[in-house]
Amino acid sequence: MNSTANAARLLHLEDSEPDHALAMAHLQRSGLRVQARRIETRQEFEAALAEPWDVVLSDYHLPGFTGLDALQMLRGHAAADGRRVPFILVSGQIGEDTAVEAMRNGASDYLLKNNLARLAPAIEHAIDAARTQRARAAADRDLQASRQRLRELAQHLQTSIDTERAAIAREIHDDVGGSLTALKFELDWIRRRAAQPEVQQRALAALETVTHAIEASQRIMQNLRPAILEQGLVAALQWMASRFEKRTGIVCEFRGGDAAQREPLALPPGVPLVAYRSAQEALTNVSKHAQATRVVVDLSLTGGVLSLEISDNGRGLGPADLAKARSFGIRGLHERASTVGGWVDLSSSGAGTTLILSVPLQAEASGENAGDPQDPDDAETSAWTAL
Repeated sequence: MNSTANAARLLHLEDSEPDHALAMAHLQRSGLRVQARRIETRQEFEAALAEPWDVVLSDYHLPGFTGLDALQMLRGHAAADGRRVPFILVSGQIGEDTAVEAMRNGASDYLLKNNLARLAPAIEHAIDAARTQRARAAADRDLQASRQRLRELAQHLQTSIDTERAAIAREIHDDVGGSLTALKFELDWIRRRAAQPEVQQRALAALETVTHAIEASQRIMQNLRPAILEQGLVAALQWMASRFEKRTGIVCEFRGGDAAQREPLALPPGVPLVAYRSAQEALTNVSKHAQATRVVVDLSLTGGVLSLEISDNGRGLGPADLAKARSFGIRGLHERASTVGGWVDLSSSGAGTTLILSVPLQAEASGENAGDPQDPDDAETSAWTAL
């Protein structure tokens, strides 16, 4: 009896003192140590529920109520304080239907008063089962709390990354971009005033180098902070699809559907950036791993749910690809989607992979520019191309 090494606290709902004494005698002969209290009325039972009990034994016929009524009261009290106490129905007259109803409503066991040989084992089993259930519930709560903390940490890290990207983009725009643009002015001034052809050629070469540096800085800044989102999500995805096709040679078709007709979309804060980054990550994976010749980016808004689908005709993903320990790209997509209450579905066959981002839109959606963590006072990148 390792589970009841200490005396178990037993509450006995029984209006017959001899029947109570008989039950206690059976427990004593079995060696089961209990601290028992006998009560009879509903009021006594309600008051006793405020105390901690390991098990409740109940007769079926009680003054003013039944054992099933007592079971319902016990379940209601357990729902309030979160601690479930096992309930065993013991009666001299109990039909099969009543026993089945009691078990269906949460009773741990039922016994007949003329056969109490298994009373002690039934109590031990009920107490063990209740303790195991409480331990499992506590473990589940701890696991859920741990998962929630991890989810919040992942969301915080993702938000921090986006914020840091925006800050770096501002630094590149303000410092590097400004300096390169000023240098370009100076070199052009030198080229126009140089009398020697050799100096003019060197100035032209330097201007070309600076122009390439400006273009590279713009490309880096665009990757860090998609300023194209200021023109709307549809325009940003169209631009991304076009750039992807030019860069990789993979045919990339954008389908805006109803979303294109309703531009600009009024999206909640964060949604445009999440959709943009999800498409960016998906297209990057296609170019690296899919071996595809065609990609379709489909944006739609139906039933208050924004859906972004990226599908390719590549080699597809196998279970081993999805189970990779370091497949952080896919995990990042799930975490990013959860920051705006969305989710990601990934499916793959022998010929192609489809990624779908779904985001329910709230009625209080605001302008889509709110989705970008950048400072709205940032200068436009067009200042880089003064020459």
